[in-house]
Amino acid sequence: MFTKIYEKSKNFIKENYKSLIVLVIIFMVFTIELPYSIYTPGGAVNLNDRVNVENKEEVKGSFNMAYVSMVKGSIPFLLLSKVFPDWDIVKKGDITAKGESMDELMMRERLYLQESMDNAIINAYQKANKKINIKSIINNVSYISEESESDLKVGDQIISVNGINISSITELKEIVEKLNENEKVNLKIKRKEKERDAYATTYKIDGVTKIGISFVTTYDYEATPKVNIKSKATEAGSSGGLMMSLTVYNQLTETDITKGKKIVGTGTIDIDGNVGEIGGVKYKLIGAVKNKADIFICPEENYEEAISVAKDKDYDIKIISAKTFDEALEKLANI
Repeated sequence: MFTKIYEKSKNFIKENYKSLIVLVIIFMVFTIELPYSIYTPGGAVNLNDRVNVENKEEVKGSFNMAYVSMVKGSIPFLLLSKVFPDWDIVKKGDITAKGESMDELMMRERLYLQESMDNAIINAYQKANKKINIKSIINNVSYISEESESDLKVGDQIISVNGINISSITELKEIVEKLNENEKVNLKIKRKEKERDAYATTYKIDGVTKIGISFVTTYDYEATPKVNIKSKATEAGSSGGLMMSLTVYNQLTETDITKGKKIVGTGTIDIDGNVGEIGGVKYKLIGAVKNKADIFICPEENYEEAISVAKDKDYDIKIISAKTFDEALEKLANI
């Protein structure tokens, strides 16, 4: 039985080996990734479908979160990038930090997304004079440098340093900078909901003592009325903060600040309402126009690039910029 199967298989391969080689080559061309990624124009997510404030006010227009699309650097897509003028090739080394894997990058970007959602909600509730109680501050490890000697992992929550509870990166720096070089630092962390001990060893760069980590801050809070922002597993990053905050605010207040318009935008935000610069504004503006947006909002630092792209492509869209949440509200009110 086995001999017959073997003979049939061997004969099939002999008769069809050229076709099989072609199939293998096609498979490799489409699946093997080169050390590149490709940025392409994205789209817009209607945040009315993602943000839900309890007993929310009715709105006629929409705030939409602009995003950039990215495809893997396989040979066919790299070739297509030479045809489509708005497809740009980037080296993977330019996307990840030094010594960082793509998995660590995605974990870090998911942390940025959570930080962005928390900041958006807290800012919106404060601006709308609604009740929000911050119960605790959570410090999440977002990056570990190549120089760092520790057993920390991206995603760990730092509770204390040498027995001292910390609430900010500034407090951690103040403790570490007082230590000597090659000194062991005892850390209390939470990993996968369990507390455990960890360590890091100090080193010096330009005379400053470090342990080689960065973290992002998220919050445990109670909001009245209740609020929830949904996200997909494939989504990450902090650039949707401004638009999420505007959406939450709009559902909390009686006046519909969209005025029935489709508003697409981008920009980070902190809990004090400061709007921060983002990357990829070109791709986001192109996506906004394709989605027939009436207005595009971006951080002040990205405004000139957005205006330049709109001029080059002869776009008929209103573009506004903002350095703060309050400025965004003021400009929307005057449209």
